[in-house]
Amino acid sequence: MGVTKSEIFTEEQNKISMIAKAFGHPARVAILQHLFKMNTCVCGDLVEEIGLAQPTISQHLKELKNLGLIKGNVEGTSVCYCIDQEAWANMQELFSQFLNPNFSTPDGCC
Repeated sequence: MGVTKSEIFTEEQNKISMIAKAFGHPARVAILQHLFKMNTCVCGDLVEEIGLAQPTISQHLKELKNLGLIKGNVEGTSVCYCIDQEAWANMQELFSQFLNPNFSTPDGCC
């Protein structure tokens, strides 16, 4: 399969695609849900909560942080993570516009 030519797509299309890819793994969805449920920065109980090995959790956290959906703060010897509220609101707006386009069904179309 060929290389994706992301440069031929709009910035918006690429951003939607990257976010959708992040949501495509159930571990990342579970991490996000846990961070929302806790409504505070979480420092290490993700391994117990999610049930995956620390290196696996760390990799998923890295992906979510690189995407900008979560923030990480160093506290002592650990990193604490929480939802980036501003980035999350921007993502919601982006997906809202994508999922609710203003269109009408042409005559004769199903």
